[in-house]
Amino acid sequence: MAISEVEFMKENKILKNVGKLLGKTLDDLGVEVKQDAEDLVEFKKMMWENENSFDDGEIQQVRNATSLEEDKALQKERYYKKLKSIEKKPYFASIVFKDDDEEIFNIYMSLTYLKDDSENNILYDWRSPICSLFYDYETGPCSYTAPGGEFSGELKRKRQYKIEDGKLLGVFDNSLNINDEVLQEVLATESSEKMKNVVNTIQQEQNKVIRNLEDDNLIVQGIAGSGKTTVALHRIAFLLYQIKNLTSNNILIFSPNNIFTEYISDVLPSLGEANTLQTTFADYLTCFLTEYKEVENFTDFVSRYYSYSEVFPELVEYKQSDKIISDLDEFLENYIDNCKFISDIKEGEKNFISKNDLNEMLHDRYEKLPLFERIDEMAEKLSSNFYKGSRKKVKTFNKLLYDNSNFTKDYKKIFIEFFTSEFSSIKLDEATVKKAINGDVINYEDALIMAYIKGNLEGFLYEGTIKQVIIDEAQDYNRLQYIIINKIFRKADFTVLGDINQNINPYYHYESLEDLASLFRGETKYLELLKTYRSSPEIIDYTNKILNLKHVNAIRRDNHRPVVIRKGVSDLKTRMVEDVRTLQSEYKSTAIITKDLKQAQEIYDLIKDEIDISLVGADSKGFKKELIIIPAYVSKGLEFDSVIIYNDRHNSYKKNERNLLYVACTRCQHELYIYN
Repeated sequence: MAISEVEFMKENKILKNVGKLLGKTLDDLGVEVKQDAEDLVEFKKMMWENENSFDDGEIQQVRNATSLEEDKALQKERYYKKLKSIEKKPYFASIVFKDDDEEIFNIYMSLTYLKDDSENNILYDWRSPICSLFYDYETGPCSYTAPGGEFSGELKRKRQYKIEDGKLLGVFDNSLNINDEVLQEVLATESSEKMKNVVNTIQQEQNKVIRNLEDDNLIVQGIAGSGKTTVALHRIAFLLYQIKNLTSNNILIFSPNNIFTEYISDVLPSLGEANTLQTTFADYLTCFLTEYKEVENFTDFVSRYYSYSEVFPELVEYKQSDKIISDLDEFLENYIDNCKFISDIKEGEKNFISKNDLNEMLHDRYEKLPLFERIDEMAEKLSSNFYKGSRKKVKTFNKLLYDNSNFTKDYKKIFIEFFTSEFSSIKLDEATVKKAINGDVINYEDALIMAYIKGNLEGFLYEGTIKQVIIDEAQDYNRLQYIIINKIFRKADFTVLGDINQNINPYYHYESLEDLASLFRGETKYLELLKTYRSSPEIIDYTNKILNLKHVNAIRRDNHRPVVIRKGVSDLKTRMVEDVRTLQSEYKSTAIITKDLKQAQEIYDLIKDEIDISLVGADSKGFKKELIIIPAYVSKGLEFDSVIIYNDRHNSYKKNERNLLYVACTRCQHELYIYN
């Protein structure tokens, strides 16, 4: 609801005053930042010139002092950059809160804080406790929790602002319901090249995920367009604000592919935070499995299925199953039990140790360690015992131990041994297994098994610096992956987000993401996001029918653009070029989404001479969204103003591939064409 002219004038005056204070603060802080940098340079120069006159203790003291001053200067510089980023739009909302003591607080919300000369808060960071009232309550009774306890009272007013280049263009009083003017305006906006922050339109159900500090782990089931990824990124910004000593380098995001990583790269910087560490699971496996030059990525893995190039899908399904975990565990337990030293070892003229003593060390003294870590410990111990604490013979003893045992540190050999043993539910001949694992590139499903074997026998690479792990598209990870991730990040808390309806892993399915709860340590909470903000009601009605869904709650207003169905097109090139040009004349971004990369290549070759279009695959490094052709399994997490779904009659979506079609259609915001 727009406010009165008198109220608008008052708000305009407040904006001008805030702008003046912000400008003055930036000027003063800019001088300080420059001076700090010059002082540090001079101080380091002085240290270097006089280093010989200090003793070790004095040098360490000075280094510690320098480090402290550098940290202070860096914090000041970061704050300066945050203030600079809000210079043209200082705040986006405000609330009036009256507490139980009748004291009234007028809170203006921003991406960062701003204080006046008397240290009074003029702008509040959106992540501060009192600002949660804006997201969680309509006007009326309310409460929020802060370090000082719980504070209750009455929310008198909620207000949002449209500010551009420091000018007040609009002010709205609202309750952030589905008719909220600002939210609808944002939803009506055309999509951008990259994902944006949404601090001004965070909804109550999203805020519960973002601000949760009570639980160690969160599992979030969110329907298509519910803002799962956006919520995850805003949650990261919130955690960085709330948790002491947590930095962006302590947080890791597992993304579905590198395209998606690029797409979300602007969100955290726009919130005033540095981007976190990011990887895909295949990239992690590539680092861990040094026996291979490369691990097949997840996108190429599912592409084999959807393009019908997988010759033994039943075997892949077994490799992805829960059953193989218990089979591997039994095999590895039996393998380790049967490992032994078959002869005594002698090093030099005097140094002798019997095989019985060696086997006692292997199976009793070091039994709590992974098998090959035991060998390393034994080599260290023997070198120390025989050479008065020296480590100079560790490599020698390590080689002697393996040479005189019935096992070897050869993971490919152990992999083959499992699949040719009675422990494997699908028993294979040695030649078949060798063919799968003896190249420079290992298939995704085999890499998971190889990593599990290697991790159990020598230990997983423990990542102790990672305190928060975010897993997006959680439904596409099987149970074995979660077990591996938990072993790597033993001290981390997890935020896991996904949608079982968007599962594109054809070999593995969850009835509910809540099934993951048992895999994590500590308190784990399951939450749902049930509203979709991406697509028009017309598109949602169509996509619901694909999977027989009824619970999707649309927020975007009707645009009265029905889904267009193209059947029996005789001249595909002419028809598609016409449709693309029609959509481009009205929208900023259009995607042609195909079932697989082969189809994408065919359509690209068909129309590339007529229109300027880009072909995007899993390995593409950045792209412009104006007009692209992309396979459905690469498009996950992305969104476009308009979408053309191309469905080749010779390679159409089958009944068991409906989830992939659902993913493709739900990428669309405004207008959807289906070539059937």
